[in-house]
Amino acid sequence: MADQLGDKIPYILDGGSCEVGLESTIVGWDETGRAVVYRKGGVAVEAIEAFIGAVEVRLHSSSNPLAPGMLKSHYAPRVPLLLGDIQTLMQTHQNKRRAILSFSQFFRDINPDFQVALSPKGDIREAARSLFGAMRYLDSLPVDCILAELLPEEDLGRAVNDRLRRAAAGGE
Repeated sequence: MADQLGDKIPYILDGGSCEVGLESTIVGWDETGRAVVYRKGGVAVEAIEAFIGAVEVRLHSSSNPLAPGMLKSHYAPRVPLLLGDIQTLMQTHQNKRRAILSFSQFFRDINPDFQVALSPKGDIREAARSLFGAMRYLDSLPVDCILAELLPEEDLGRAVNDRLRRAAAGGE
């Protein structure tokens, strides 16, 4: 975090690793009283619906967002983050210096120092905890692009995928 904030603030209190790893889920109510998820986060939409019933998910805003993190491009690293099937992306970008951000797999053809598996055992919650640290690490490497894949669209995987899509939109 210090590398992002630099000298903008006088002190940083390090509270250690975050248990969830993602920012909070933001829920509000629209003018009709219906519950709306404005930002997916550390509480899965399924958990909210189990507690209060069906919710509308309204994640994007082109301007004047109602909640932090609603703009299409957000959470973007310095170098382009490209989303898709990693094997295909590796072939398409074989002449570039690449880093890999995968859900659980390591790739033999890539230097281990230039790849991060968010959860080698395939645990979505572990992947969520690892996401931002992994993105910052890969962004610090001398690479032209970060090749990344989406997680399963379930539980916190939906929130992680939202952050990955926004990070990828930053390079457009």
